[in-house]
Amino acid sequence: MSTHPPSIPEFSDTEVAALRERYSAERERRVRPDGSAQYRRAEGEFGYYAQDPYADGLTREPLHDHVDAIVLGGGFGGLCAGARLRQAGLERIRIIEKGGDFGGTWYWNRYPGIHCDIESYVYLPLLEEVGYVPEWKYSPGEEIRRHAMAIGRTFDLYRDACFQTGITELRWDDGEWIVLTDRGDEMRATYVVVSNGTLDHPKLPGIPGIESFRGHTFHTSRWDYDYTGGGPDGGLTGLAGKRVAIIGTGATAIQVVPHVARDAEHLHVFQRTPSSVDVRDNRPTDPRWAASLQPGWHAVRRENFQAVVTGLQADEDLVDDAWTASAHVLGKIIATDARAHWDHAEWERAEELLDFEKMNQLRARVAEVVEDPATAELLKPWYRYGCKRPTFSDEYLGAFNRSNVTLVDTADHGGVERFTESSVVVGGREYEVDCVIFATGFEVGKSDVMTGRLPVRGREGVRLFDSWRDTGVRTLHGFCSNGFPNLFHLGPLQNAPSVNYVHVLDEQAAHVAAVIAEARRRGTKRVEPSVEAETDWVATIEAGSPERAWFDAECTPGYYNNEGSARPRRTFGPGPAAFQRLLREWRTGDGIDEALGDAS
Repeated sequence: MSTHPPSIPEFSDTEVAALRERYSAERERRVRPDGSAQYRRAEGEFGYYAQDPYADGLTREPLHDHVDAIVLGGGFGGLCAGARLRQAGLERIRIIEKGGDFGGTWYWNRYPGIHCDIESYVYLPLLEEVGYVPEWKYSPGEEIRRHAMAIGRTFDLYRDACFQTGITELRWDDGEWIVLTDRGDEMRATYVVVSNGTLDHPKLPGIPGIESFRGHTFHTSRWDYDYTGGGPDGGLTGLAGKRVAIIGTGATAIQVVPHVARDAEHLHVFQRTPSSVDVRDNRPTDPRWAASLQPGWHAVRRENFQAVVTGLQADEDLVDDAWTASAHVLGKIIATDARAHWDHAEWERAEELLDFEKMNQLRARVAEVVEDPATAELLKPWYRYGCKRPTFSDEYLGAFNRSNVTLVDTADHGGVERFTESSVVVGGREYEVDCVIFATGFEVGKSDVMTGRLPVRGREGVRLFDSWRDTGVRTLHGFCSNGFPNLFHLGPLQNAPSVNYVHVLDEQAAHVAAVIAEARRRGTKRVEPSVEAETDWVATIEAGSPERAWFDAECTPGYYNNEGSARPRRTFGPGPAAFQRLLREWRTGDGIDEALGDAS
């Protein structure tokens, strides 16, 4: 596959101006002055929305022991960290997880219709190590959750795991970390890896009157099957005779709506901004293909997907799906140096025209599938492809052809106006419902470490949050900071994220494990970058971050642009493949000597 774009579509100046004007007008309909403050945390009087419906009560004595490493978070990031640390020779690895088992997002999300939207053969980590080939091209949530548990068994991570446990403080003390929890634990560890990502705490819309609604309510991440009946495959018999409201039309609602539509007496879907909905085309795994796979296939396929979606040279598109077909319009979602040989202004113009073409195709799909022209018009996405997380479904749009489904557009009213005891109100009109389902997603980009809700105290008691608040975020490669020895972060911080986030997490986990293994080999007790190394990396990020602030400012509000209040995204400009090469070179070069220079 060439790094050059396909033939550039032709749009007249009049057509370009009209699309830009329409996009701007649609954005202005949806911008709210309160931005992300329009949402509230599921805590305090609303804390029941975040309670764990899947775990039995756990009683245990507090732990006061020492382990080699503590990993915060039992999702795929934490599991990859645990697995790679085990491969690096660490004996006692403790994963601390708020949920009742491994899985992270896939532990919490069990709503009907849930599947991954990245091909499972590249999304699921450690497939060859576990000895597993997914049953579907896009695995259902239960298969993904079972795989998470299989990783835990394969790498003996259950042995020291602490479930239903929250961290309350991390404190560096005399060459090791003290980890305090809400169960009275006071554990010690040589190393700590933070991978308790943001996709576990549900967010709620701050709609007036929510507490006065007398019907049933729940969040999709804590699906109430006792009320709805059925399971992740549908069959929601408990909704028979019920009038149901779903608030939100992002990636979750795209999967939920068809199932609720089949079983509820009536479904009202409350939409502020329509998602772009592309073809999914899911299918079972061909057993002959699975049997033909050779050792190393997983890494090859994963790296091929990464190359294709970032526009890099690839002889073949192994995944061949809607993501890879859209590679030339993903540049505002994934940083890449694939266009470095292009004149910047020339590529921006070409990318915009390709984007117009792609979005015209998606809008045409809406018109083709949805029978009512007025409803179809409301479901058409009027923004650039990279403004919101793309979604994929072969059933969502067709659900609006059912006589028992009503789309309620809230864009001109700033969202849902309020609740009464029995209804949802938009534009002064009351929609009587028996049940409200919040498909409003998770808090994104607000980890407890970044917000200071989890106190992290390094040398001399300095709080990490205070340090970053005073000087800005300072790391080496996004993983570690001066003054906080042996503490590593996994996630998008000052590195190179991608649409296949689990691949990124696994690469990060492998890097951290390799650095720790080298420190142990050398007898070095502390892994800590110098201030100079931090400064150089921050400068690299500042200088090389893609110029996306203007793009985010023109996008319809969503979590990509912090609900319309565009802020710089500080990432490694050349992209994930280049970042992973940089890490490999750093580990084998002189850079690691500085981070491991103190053997005392």
